[in-house]
Amino acid sequence: MAKHWSGKGTKDSPWKLKTPPLSAEYEMYRDDSLDPPLLVCQVGSTKLTYLARCIEDVPAMLKKHGDWMLLGAADEKATPAEGSLEAWGRSADNPVGGWYGQKKGYRGRFGLYVPPLLEALGVVELEHNPKNNRVRAK
Repeated sequence: MAKHWSGKGTKDSPWKLKTPPLSAEYEMYRDDSLDPPLLVCQVGSTKLTYLARCIEDVPAMLKKHGDWMLLGAADEKATPAEGSLEAWGRSADNPVGGWYGQKKGYRGRFGLYVPPLLEALGVVELEHNPKNNRVRAK
């Protein structure tokens, strides 16, 4: 499979990623100077942030899940598909007890922007279809 990313994940050399359908580019980096550490996601002029611990939490959850999981990406105000990664990323039952997204009004889209990073890190398999993409642990 073709590589859909580059960069080192720092502010000076962010990961350059593509959304799962490979239709849009964005950048992301890890900021460990913050407490708690965050993933900073830059999409055009919009900045989103997610708890960096999702890099470990999502693959662990997917291993327990044991199968493909729908991404279900949705904006903060929209209800994500039940059983999707997006729903898990804001559920009271996840390891952080709620939202991985940290910037009020921009806490959604976890299922869109985090999986390509996890694919680049080699911890998940990710589909790249026009719609309804899924993810699973490696």
